[in-house]
Amino acid sequence: MSKFLSRQYRKLIPYTPGEQPKDQRLIKLNTNESPYPPGPETLKALKGREPEQLRLYQDPDSVRLKEAIAGLYRVQKENIFVGNGSDEILNFAFMIFAGEGGKIYFPEISYGFYRVFAELYQTDYCMIPLTEDFSVDPQDYVCRDGMIVIANPNAPTGKALPLYRIEDIVRTNPEHVVVIDEAYVDFGAESAMSLIHKYENLLVVQTFSKSRSMAGARLGFAAASPALIADLERIKFSTNPYNVNRLTAALGIAAVRENSYYMENCRRIMRTREYTAEKLAQMNFSVLPSAANFLFAKSDRIGGRELYQKLRDRGILVRHFDKARITEYNRITVGTEEEMEEFLTAVKEILEERDGETI
Repeated sequence: MSKFLSRQYRKLIPYTPGEQPKDQRLIKLNTNESPYPPGPETLKALKGREPEQLRLYQDPDSVRLKEAIAGLYRVQKENIFVGNGSDEILNFAFMIFAGEGGKIYFPEISYGFYRVFAELYQTDYCMIPLTEDFSVDPQDYVCRDGMIVIANPNAPTGKALPLYRIEDIVRTNPEHVVVIDEAYVDFGAESAMSLIHKYENLLVVQTFSKSRSMAGARLGFAAASPALIADLERIKFSTNPYNVNRLTAALGIAAVRENSYYMENCRRIMRTREYTAEKLAQMNFSVLPSAANFLFAKSDRIGGRELYQKLRDRGILVRHFDKARITEYNRITVGTEEEMEEFLTAVKEILEERDGETI
């Protein structure tokens, strides 16, 4: 930290991303990326005319990309905002819908960036504990006096609220924006997209990083009333008008056109998720029900950090969190069928070795 850093940021604790190893031989089940490549039409977009146009600025309004996304979800272009990943959109939301002097409510166990954004903008925030079974209790968010942010499905638990519960939260907070972060919605949860015409305070945020195999391209989008979208556009044009680059926009348009390819991959991941959960349960793991592309699991036979480290020693990365309530759990991204078989074999061997040591 330099002496020049503004005093207001000196106590800021940055978000810690999942490990990105240099060794490509590792089985990477720690950052919830898709195990499958982008579709053929998406890859073809890299060979079109856009690479030749990189000397030119892209369309700051991203009109074609917005029209493609709007068409997929049967809304109007004016209902769509696009960003440099969903994190940029969440950043803007924390900045402009609460900001200094405002208040924000979000779950205590959820996406770690929420707390970082709240502290970045010096916003009063309240982290609400999950229930005993790690669920978000909708009643905790009814008639609040500030912005509400809920990841649905939640991370790292993978649990999701049904749409009518989300609607209860939105309906009972008409004077405050409710942000529903749907990064993992395509893996088995209900989207709140259908409610944006009914509630002017609802902001639904999604990403191409998970279900559309584009984590490295950085593309997210939000759906909301035209007024909320205009607010986001105001901030974008005040910070970085060219936030979505030419290549990413071209890839996003192509991905929308072959949406069926990605949705089939989601179904495949869901099948692998259920198979993996069943096998872990057979080894006496406690596995939370998941509507995401990951599992949250713990074993009474080995500690969470110990299992994480022993898997890493075998070339398999999962995500471990040091928070007291979840320290015995690990979050396991669902990879290919082959990767999950290797993971399950490794877990079985580790438990057998551990049991042998304790006899």
